[in-house]
Amino acid sequence: MTTSRIVVIGGGAAGFFGAVACAQANPHILVTLLEASQQLLSKVRVSGGGRCNVTHACFEPAGLIQNYPRGAKALRGAFARFQATDTVAWFGEHGVKLKTEADGRMFPVTDDSQTIVDCLVEAAQEFDVKIRTASPVVSVDKQDSGFEITLKSGETLRCNKVLLATGSNPAGYKIAAHLGHEIVPPVPSLFTFNVVDPQLRALAGVSVNTARLRLSADKKLEQVGPLLITHWGLSGPAVLKLSAWGARVLYDTHYKATFTINWLPDLHLDAVQQKILEVKAESGKRAIALHRGVEIPLRLWQYLVARAGIGVDDRWAELSKKALQQLLQELTQGEYLLQGKGVFKEEFVTCGGVNLKEVDFKTMESRIVPGLYFAGEILDIDGVTGGFNFQSAWTTAHLAGRGMAGSQK
Repeated sequence: MTTSRIVVIGGGAAGFFGAVACAQANPHILVTLLEASQQLLSKVRVSGGGRCNVTHACFEPAGLIQNYPRGAKALRGAFARFQATDTVAWFGEHGVKLKTEADGRMFPVTDDSQTIVDCLVEAAQEFDVKIRTASPVVSVDKQDSGFEITLKSGETLRCNKVLLATGSNPAGYKIAAHLGHEIVPPVPSLFTFNVVDPQLRALAGVSVNTARLRLSADKKLEQVGPLLITHWGLSGPAVLKLSAWGARVLYDTHYKATFTINWLPDLHLDAVQQKILEVKAESGKRAIALHRGVEIPLRLWQYLVARAGIGVDDRWAELSKKALQQLLQELTQGEYLLQGKGVFKEEFVTCGGVNLKEVDFKTMESRIVPGLYFAGEILDIDGVTGGFNFQSAWTTAHLAGRGMAGSQK
């Protein structure tokens, strides 16, 4: 039997998972994994605050794809072949048990990303994947019999098939473009909002369990979830999800935009007004700033009262109709100015990458260059926070690995 040589470029989650899937499916294949830096799986190490948010407890492809601002349509079929259930099973088979937290995120029971790093490295070693660090690739050229890969050192490697799993590294996009692929311009996704408002920033650390943020009339540019006030503005799941869905819109506006916040999204406007009128009737002599009519943190209430133009010593009995309407506006539809983006810890994510129409999602093989495969974030796929980006990496890598091995699931 002729021995096939396969090179995986990129030592991250997708690269390792694809290399292992390929080597496991066909032991006659020689798989070499090239990582440009000295450290393997660096993004896995820092994800989830060092705990590694491996996937999300969403086990129906139709539900899973709802969490991908870009790539949902292409992933529908892919998830039918390998989804979160399969991820949990794979790690279980390799000695890593996962647990589910209240919000659906899944972590190793050790709460330590090193567990995942060790698991992937050991699996690669088990199936004889040759791992090479400090091996940056400068070019990949198509030959009649396969590919020629040139390293920065000047060394060249020849192989039958190549898996590009370089994440959002510009070097990967450059290689894909050189081989004829269209690159959808990459822009940041999953980021926090900078809001230049000293009074808001003074509330750093205050959070609410549920708020609704709206960027425009577009339904997808509206997100509901926990919200955290920070020293630079706003963070939390609601902000991060909105940043993902609005990644391109916000990039085009240079991260300058007006958005609204409803601090009481579980209540209809009439119900909020009724609560305010009740407290006005019952507590006329009490200071508005000190006596809340709704369930939000006191410091946040005082900030919103001030935004409504109500004095710190004003009493409920003195509240005019105009001031009442202004207070309702601040509680349910207050306007805020986005004046830049922050970063979400080290868990940077980009939208953009290889055009999905140019990839066969049954095998992850290029429709343009036979023998070239893609997996992970190099593709124009990105998910919201919560383990979804890792899940698309595991899925596309598994399909690519088996596709290269000639063993489709």
